[in-house]
Amino acid sequence: MTDPIRVLLAEDQGMMRGALALLLDLEDDIEVVAQVAAGDLIVEAALAARPDIALLDIELPGRSGLDAAADLRKQLPSCQVLILTTFGRPGYLRRAMEAGAAGFLVKDGPVEDLAGAIRRVLAGERVVDPALAAAALSAGPSPLTAREQDVLNAAADGATVSDIAGKLHLSESTVRNYLSSAIGKTGTRNRMEAVRSARQNGWL
Repeated sequence: MTDPIRVLLAEDQGMMRGALALLLDLEDDIEVVAQVAAGDLIVEAALAARPDIALLDIELPGRSGLDAAADLRKQLPSCQVLILTTFGRPGYLRRAMEAGAAGFLVKDGPVEDLAGAIRRVLAGERVVDPALAAAALSAGPSPLTAREQDVLNAAADGATVSDIAGKLHLSESTVRNYLSSAIGKTGTRNRMEAVRSARQNGWL
């Protein structure tokens, strides 16, 4: 008998994490070897447990699953990353693929599909939700530059231009320029609408 597929599970909702672990452990060839509730714990837990697959949510406290995925692929290349999220946004899919993820699924599918995706990713396949793949192709890449994304992220909690400038070590006029550009690119009327639009598209 071959060794079971070792899985790390990163999910901040305790009930969802427990249910996923329980269901995956029912599979004869899958074993959940680590569970974390925050994004900044993913790499450390993976280096300790040495999983074959890291099953990561995107919106996690501490650090996003997308950011952790990129570091994980660098520090533990033998571990494949499968993104499992509630938010099937085209921009998230593009960012996941750029971070080196081998798969991207939304949480509303049956657990049999998830177990199958884990096996397929380990076999070297790339597994992507078909409807989301089509949406990502039609949506195109994010129009925002990295700096515009930084400024919108900093503006998300209602921070003033002065606050954002201090946080990002930019001048206030530069911050205003980035905000204006981001508002124009998202076709919105103000910074909060721009933040909302960018998040809905998965650009932040």
